[in-house]
Amino acid sequence: MSKPSVISLSGGVDSTSLLLHLLTKDRSIYAVTFDYGQKHKIEINKTQKNISYLKNKGFLINHEIVDISSCSKLLASSLTKQNIKIPEGYYEEKNMLSTVVPNRNAIFSSILYGYALTISSNLSKNITLSLGVHAGDHAIYPDCRIEFYDKIMDAFKSGNWNSERVSIYIPYINGDKADILKDALESTKKLKLDFTTIFKNTITSYNPNEKGISNGKTGADIERILAFDKIGIKDPIKYKEKWEVVLKNAKKIQEDYRKK
Repeated sequence: MSKPSVISLSGGVDSTSLLLHLLTKDRSIYAVTFDYGQKHKIEINKTQKNISYLKNKGFLINHEIVDISSCSKLLASSLTKQNIKIPEGYYEEKNMLSTVVPNRNAIFSSILYGYALTISSNLSKNITLSLGVHAGDHAIYPDCRIEFYDKIMDAFKSGNWNSERVSIYIPYINGDKADILKDALESTKKLKLDFTTIFKNTITSYNPNEKGISNGKTGADIERILAFDKIGIKDPIKYKEKWEVVLKNAKKIQEDYRKK
């Protein structure tokens, strides 16, 4: 029997790539998608589409959607508060700090850890807790840094029995989004899946419309657009403007930031 893995699956590039990565390692997947009151809730629908696609291809994935949206009234962020506008600009600019959801990854990780312990007990097997956090997020999101995960895992181990059964697996922690997409390309080849279909069913924007279409100007959009360009592939999702236009805009925003 394959080793089980609990994974946080948001519907974005990072966690979707991680899911594929784990499938290449023949892991039994227990995926959790969080509804935390995010404005871009369409990411949950995107996740469900990819789960359906993978199941149709013969991959068995245990998927749970966990509703913690009532927490959003306690957590001030432009991602959860209707009265706070989602900022536009380069990912590392100070105005992007409004997209930080206080303690989000600690909240997610705590639930995932408890779930992992439960599965481990039920199966009498060791298990990994996996997240798609990566180096590109470190400047803005302190809960995407290795120091954070080292300390929180120590805390979880101190507060639980049988914690030796749970280990964390964050393979992208020293890479960026382009590295993640490269890994996803390799994974889809190994799994004989269609890269375009899968990533058309992802969303990265924090400010899409009800159909999931973005203007490509938020920090998360720009990081995604530049990553696809770096690996020489046109992003398969639809933007409000043509790919050439959103790519040109993303490059200009990056260049302007670097000149500061």
